[in-house]
Amino acid sequence: MSEVELLQRRLERERQARKEAEALLEQKSRELYQERENLRAAQQTLQSRVDELQKARRATLNLLQDHDEMRRKVEDYSRTLEQAVREAQESRAAAEEANRAKSAFLANMSHELRTPLNAIIGYSEMLQEEAADLGYADLTPDLQKIQVAGKHLLALINDILDLSKIEAGRMDLFLETFDIAPMIQDAATTIQPLVEKNHNTLAVHCADNLGTMRADLTKVRQGLFNLLSNACKFTEQGTITLAVSHETVDGAAWVTLRVTDTGIGMTPEQMGRLFQAFAQADASTTRQYGGTGLGLAITRRFCQMMDGDITVESAPGQGSTFTIWLPAAVVDPKVGVAPRAEASQASALLEGAPTVLVIDDDPTVHDLMQRFLRKEGLHMVAAASGAEGLRLAKALHPAVITLDVMMPGLDGWAVLTALKADPHVADIPVIMLTIMDDKNLGYALGAADYLTKPIDWDRLAVILKKYRCAHPPCTVLVVEDDADTRDMLRRMLTKAGWAVSEAENGRAAIERVAASQPEIILLDLMMPEMDGFAFIEALRQQDAWRSIPVVVVTAKDLTPADRQRLNGYVEQILQKGAYSREELLHEIHRLVAACIRSGHSA
Repeated sequence: MSEVELLQRRLERERQARKEAEALLEQKSRELYQERENLRAAQQTLQSRVDELQKARRATLNLLQDHDEMRRKVEDYSRTLEQAVREAQESRAAAEEANRAKSAFLANMSHELRTPLNAIIGYSEMLQEEAADLGYADLTPDLQKIQVAGKHLLALINDILDLSKIEAGRMDLFLETFDIAPMIQDAATTIQPLVEKNHNTLAVHCADNLGTMRADLTKVRQGLFNLLSNACKFTEQGTITLAVSHETVDGAAWVTLRVTDTGIGMTPEQMGRLFQAFAQADASTTRQYGGTGLGLAITRRFCQMMDGDITVESAPGQGSTFTIWLPAAVVDPKVGVAPRAEASQASALLEGAPTVLVIDDDPTVHDLMQRFLRKEGLHMVAAASGAEGLRLAKALHPAVITLDVMMPGLDGWAVLTALKADPHVADIPVIMLTIMDDKNLGYALGAADYLTKPIDWDRLAVILKKYRCAHPPCTVLVVEDDADTRDMLRRMLTKAGWAVSEAENGRAAIERVAASQPEIILLDLMMPEMDGFAFIEALRQQDAWRSIPVVVVTAKDLTPADRQRLNGYVEQILQKGAYSREELLHEIHRLVAACIRSGHSA
């Protein structure tokens, strides 16, 4: 091969090598460029992550600052809340203390006001009788005016006490089923003298078949009487219309009592303050017609307690129409359920067996007493509430009543007071009974009678007749610190054939009882040296004196605690574990049988 060929081949190999080198260089350049682009993208991603981390850091710092601020606010709020709680507790304690002071003040004031009223009303009644016997009939009108004025003051005091009880939440409902028509007739008869006083005419319109309603009869009657009294007072030579009907609203049955008069009427401004306590239409009305402005306020409160209300329509010079709306079957909010049907509580009647009415809200007690009393040959009827028990007591007139102390709604002491205030059932022996699961104690407490000053002489006569001895003159001890009241009671009792001894306080009364045991004791509660409560405790400590009947005659509003102190003594205490259930029931049966025997002998 020639040198030229060799040179050409070498040049070709060099060209080929250069092309390969250029291709490799181009590839490396592309790879380097791609790595640079990847690095740039990575830098951007890293920068983004850095930015995000910085934002997160700033957000975290903000959250920490917010957390610190929130913590400071929570701490400040907690301190404020603690301060508010302390202030609320102090305010509550102050309010409770004020309420206790108010209750004590009202109790003392009721005693101080009712005591002289007792003398005014009592002496005026006695003087009317004596004036008639002695032929001084010309004095009777003046004595009647004194008596009417005293009863007016008594009504005012009772209104103030009612309003105070409502505001303090101490006013309870006593629900019973009653016929509407007789209640309306009684109200119309009672109001008739006031109707005639201003030469008015009363028209009563009752719907057919009014039937019965379940409500607090006393409060319904008091509200209706307030409306009729106002109509009589503000109407002269006009017509007063009382319309009573049943209405159905949204499927519920209501009773409406509508009182319309043709009297002076009222403006819208006057109606706006009509139901405020101590407020009448305006000052001129108060000066001309008198009154305190409490009647309508109390009436509305009573209606609202029974889930009803009262409305008014009026125009000046055209008279007024007041309408009371009440459910046909009121449910006590403290009980929450309507009473069971009577058939559900009555057990099968044992032929000729005495009936024992068991008033207790615990079905277990019903079952326990039912089984035991049936085994002992006694017929039991159960009542699940105080109101139901009162209704059954009037309907069945049982031989004995056992009464639980602690029940919702009407407790045992309220039921006992109502029983003793009703002459139809007052003579039924009552056993106060409670079985407390936590202590397993059985109590059988005696019961006392109560009278409130001013004294209801007819009721006192019934009580005295019940305890009169077999061979008069029978002895009665009057324990009363007020000399006028003692004198009045002595004169009335002596005239009725009783031998009367007197004591001005409990200490002196203990001495009188020790010297000569009376047949019955009439006891005031609020007295100096030894009050009525301390006297009861001292009297019950002596076995020989425990059987002496004590009738409380007081102007004091009795609290449940007061009633518990007054209503007898503990007959026997059965300690936990010391007595079986059978022995406990045997002790109850002994007391029931004793009450039945005493009831039959009486």
